[in-house]
Amino acid sequence: MNAQAQLHAVRPDRSTGTSTHDVGAKPVPNAVEVRGLTKRFIGPQGPVLVLDDVSLDIRASERLVLLGPSGCGKTTLLRCIAGLETPDAGEIIIGGKVVFCSRRGISVPPEHRGLSMVFQSYALWPHKTAFDNVAYPLQNRKVAKDEITQRVNDVLTLVGCGGLGSRYPSQLSGGQQQRIALARALAGSESLVLFDEPLSNVDAKVRETLRIELIALQKRLSFAAIYVTHDQVEATAIAHRLAVMQAGRFAQIDTPQKIYEEPATGYVAEFTGTSNHLSGRVVAHAQGRIVVSTPIGILSSLASAPCEIGQDVNVLLRPEHIQLHTEMQAAGNCWRTSIESRMFQGAQTEYAIKGPDGYLLVRGSGDQPLEETREDAEVWASVQAPHVKVFPASTT
Repeated sequence: MNAQAQLHAVRPDRSTGTSTHDVGAKPVPNAVEVRGLTKRFIGPQGPVLVLDDVSLDIRASERLVLLGPSGCGKTTLLRCIAGLETPDAGEIIIGGKVVFCSRRGISVPPEHRGLSMVFQSYALWPHKTAFDNVAYPLQNRKVAKDEITQRVNDVLTLVGCGGLGSRYPSQLSGGQQQRIALARALAGSESLVLFDEPLSNVDAKVRETLRIELIALQKRLSFAAIYVTHDQVEATAIAHRLAVMQAGRFAQIDTPQKIYEEPATGYVAEFTGTSNHLSGRVVAHAQGRIVVSTPIGILSSLASAPCEIGQDVNVLLRPEHIQLHTEMQAAGNCWRTSIESRMFQGAQTEYAIKGPDGYLLVRGSGDQPLEETREDAEVWASVQAPHVKVFPASTT
């Protein structure tokens, strides 16, 4: 039996909503349900609220990524689900089983929650071989020796480390160590795997390769994954759904594309791509548009949060949505500027154009540069109304 078949033999089939032993086609429960979770830590100045009454559902076979800056609560939430932290209030349900409930006094130990975890630091035993590191959780469960050997060899092959079982962690590269850590998580055949910034300690090229391999493995084995990162590119590349966290709460949960194109707040926009920021004030509502006065001129927006006339706002412009021209455009949202620098980057050309307080970033197709692109060249910049994002100043 090959590695893929071996792991599927011990793993539920979620593609039809049934398990391989359940002909009755019963609905598959959510992989994780979090209800009203609250967690405080005691700091130098007293209690600090880290998770503020958060609730979340993770579907079976889903990749959900928690994104946000340090201190926003994403790792604490992951550790609470794993059982490594005890919440102050709330409920956690994994695979239909209550593993924590403050009201009922339930707190199931981590080893009995039916999940695996991949850590940022790999957390490999330095005195054990790669094989023994992967085998360790199976040995703790008293799995038969022959089955351990078969399963470990299969999963090492699956992650591309079939010939590395006899090596110690010190004899492995960072990318190989991360594959061994992933193999250990997969060997247990759990339906839920938690990832705590697992790729942050490997270089960019290896990180890209591991990201692709991780997505392929998750799709093949159909486990649910909760993935913590502060890397915007990694988050949007991996996630089925993205949960942007802010001060212990969810600022927005949706698909990466939806969050990128329709951020609920300026804070969310900031964590799902690069934006140019302008201060502004609403001067009119006209034909379904919000008209804003900014340091580069009057801009109209079709994609804005509710704002009143006279209200101070923040205007966000994505670099790829700004276009440069040698002549003024009649469609509006157009202003005179100059090119500060031009950087050819293969698939795209990046421009820095003069802005009110420094420069604005513009990204265009690499094979369609402006005719006149010398530094200090005078040009016109424009942006279409649907791409002008306007938020109340207090929300960014």
